Amino acid sequence: MSISPDTALRALWREAGLADARLPSVTLTGADPLMPSSFAVGASALASIGATGAAAAAIHEARGGGAQRVTVDIAHALAEFRSEHQLRIDGAEVHEGWDRIAGLHRAGDGRFIRLHTNLPHHREAVLRTLSCDYDRAAVTAALQGWTAQDAETAIYAAGGVATMTRSLAEWAAHPAGAAAASLPALVLERIGDAPPTPLPPLAARPLDGIRVLDLTRVIAGPVAGRTLAAHGAEVLHVTGPHLPSIPALVMDTGRGKRCAALDLRADSGRATLRALASGADIFLQGYRPGAIAGHGFAPEALAALKPGIVCVSLSAWGHIGPWAGRRGFDSLVQNANGINDAERAAAGEDKPRPLPCQALDHASGYLLALGAMAALLKRAEEGGSWLVRVSLAGTGEWIKRLGRVEGGLAAPGLADASRFLEDSASGFGRMTAVRHSAALSGTPAHWALPAVALGTHPAAWG
Repeated sequence: MSISPDTALRALWREAGLADARLPSVTLTGADPLMPSSFAVGASALASIGATGAAAAAIHEARGGGAQRVTVDIAHALAEFRSEHQLRIDGAEVHEGWDRIAGLHRAGDGRFIRLHTNLPHHREAVLRTLSCDYDRAAVTAALQGWTAQDAETAIYAAGGVATMTRSLAEWAAHPAGAAAASLPALVLERIGDAPPTPLPPLAARPLDGIRVLDLTRVIAGPVAGRTLAAHGAEVLHVTGPHLPSIPALVMDTGRGKRCAALDLRADSGRATLRALASGADIFLQGYRPGAIAGHGFAPEALAALKPGIVCVSLSAWGHIGPWAGRRGFDSLVQNANGINDAERAAAGEDKPRPLPCQALDHASGYLLALGAMAALLKRAEEGGSWLVRVSLAGTGEWIKRLGRVEGGLAAPGLADASRFLEDSASGFGRMTAVRHSAALSGTPAHWALPAVALGTHPAAWG
């Protein structure tokens, strides 16, 4: 049996340190299964998106606005959990899918390993480790000389990313799995002293006047920035001009943001980022653990630079345990943590079966946004600088704790998401994309700025 979305939302609210009395009226409609999975992916979408909508409404009320009602529909929420697949530019699909050697391969011991090679440096690390051509059959043939676990270890050591498929029991017994299982869905902690920072005066939208530095890539972190922008935050997305990107994801998650480029390898880039951080309310980052800190932007350094700042940090495997420093992606985490093997077993299949959407990524994005908004409320009342932590592995454990859905794999999926789409101008052409699914009765979510190419804007607050 699975936990109801309402129960899951209330639990998230409390994990964010928010009082029950502060929770607005929230109506979550629909129930699992709607997409084919034995896990409660619909409940995860409803609860995580609903919680962010509730937090935005609570902030608006704390600024002097009236109480609002928040509603989220399961079909709309799940369409947003697949937002990158719904995206169209000038009517054409832009999602590129997987690299040709990415995905599942059987290793020499008969175990499966999943490779993630959509970014060039990760692809090169795999090919270098396996000493083979950039060809799917060549990769599979090369893996016959490896056990899946040895290949996993070697690819990570070479700077790549891969995970062996594990069962739920194997992951629970693994030290990294035990560490992930100990994590709540989000961690919110005070990291420094500062006087209370009042919320800005009442404005038209809940997060008007809140500045967010968004140093994230791919899906989870950018979804968090996109969500904050949907409720009125000024979001400046900053990336390195030398870093690879996935164009469809940039387009989909760039709505509502201005986009700048800074090279943090240069003194000038770091100086500019310090200046930006000194004017930010929220510093959101999702790079490999230690990468941003290595440039001088650890949470403690940011709290010293800007007392009262809210630091929001995404990692793949969590901040504790033997895999805390590892890179990772949604597809790799759900493969390592037993979810894919459990889906295989529920389907009676031989091959590991992924979830029908990047649920760990998308849910993590909304959990990051929830934590950021909870921290804004806390710093207004208690003062302090704050750190919010969310990990893909922790989110995977949260989804597991929501329970299983009997017969869920027989669900047909979303037949038609067109009613949830909107057209807008963008820096790439006419964009058709999913509207935000958390409906607030008094301050409807929307994106005031179009998605644009990385590096379009100067690295300055508007």
